[in-house]
Amino acid sequence: MSDSAVPAPYQRIFLVVVDDSEELNIALTYACLRARNTGGRVALLYVMEPSDFQHWIAVEDIMREERRTEAEQVLQRHAKQVNEITGTLPILYVREGERRDELLALINEEPSISILVLAAGTGPEGPGPLVSHLAGKGVAKLRIPLTLVPGSLRREQLDLIT
Repeated sequence: MSDSAVPAPYQRIFLVVVDDSEELNIALTYACLRARNTGGRVALLYVMEPSDFQHWIAVEDIMREERRTEAEQVLQRHAKQVNEITGTLPILYVREGERRDELLALINEEPSISILVLAAGTGPEGPGPLVSHLAGKGVAKLRIPLTLVPGSLRREQLDLIT
């Protein structure tokens, strides 16, 4: 058997959706600790929501480029945190569209993604639209496990459960 025929060892990929929610840091820390403790890796997805402004193509193109630059900056900031905890660089994905649709499409397109990690919001508005959808009817569309982390956990608690 040649070296190229030897299958690569399985590595868990923990996918975290990057947004501006307060609970993002909880989901990211949990995923990093699990990846570090299991020899896995973290992947980050940033979805650029489509703009409502589509009157002039040139202006829309400028706005899209600005959103892309912002996405890259946000991902780099979180990639630094991933590297500090895990000692590895994350896999980065930037997509444009509706967050829920792009998340499901990425999971279906990337067989290496093993686990989706989301943190539930703790505010009066509920756990968040993505968590609400995926923990309800949307779970049937997932081909991987969904890990929901309570958004109220502290780092010490995350250390204990990972």
